[in-house]
Amino acid sequence: MPFGVVGLGEAAALNSELASFFNAHAAADAARQNPLRYQSAVDLLLWPDPKVRSLATQMFRGVHSVVSSVNQFSEERWNSMSVEGLGWFTIVRPNGRVPATSYPLTSWCAVYCVAAPEPSTERHDSGALRLFEPRPTTMFQDASNSLLVPQYASGHSSWQPVPGQMAVFPASLTHEVGLIRAAGDLILVTLRVRYRAPGQTGMTQW
Repeated sequence: MPFGVVGLGEAAALNSELASFFNAHAAADAARQNPLRYQSAVDLLLWPDPKVRSLATQMFRGVHSVVSSVNQFSEERWNSMSVEGLGWFTIVRPNGRVPATSYPLTSWCAVYCVAAPEPSTERHDSGALRLFEPRPTTMFQDASNSLLVPQYASGHSSWQPVPGQMAVFPASLTHEVGLIRAAGDLILVTLRVRYRAPGQTGMTQW
């Protein structure tokens, strides 16, 4: 499955301001209070705040860099497409997690890290983004397929969020964020992204 990690330098310069802004928004949102995890509404891309607009622009560019690298479209063809997205931010607090999910009617998912706690001394996978193996494991297992090269081996994968970096992968892939076993919050921004070719029909509303 395609998977890419992109460093967003311009967005990373805003991380401290974004973290303060998101925390203030979460504290004021009484309807969504949760001691372990706060998730905003999915209207983040509509927010007029310059910091958020800049982050969204950088994230869309990062998604395009990954998606275009695994496609054979010409630049002219890419430029003819329109892109659609939904976005939100999540604050995962100590002992919190993001349950396993996937996104229908969406081609790509992007997860950007705004802030992350120090690594846990107890669990190396604290706060890790886990990507679950999508292929059916019906192949007979014997000595010949117990140590296949990575691109053919079956098994789950994970990515440790790093501030300033963004993971991009197919939105159909079931994924989760593991329990935070460290002091401090993990702040993530998630985008659901899809492309529409000129004249394309049949894509329903989110």
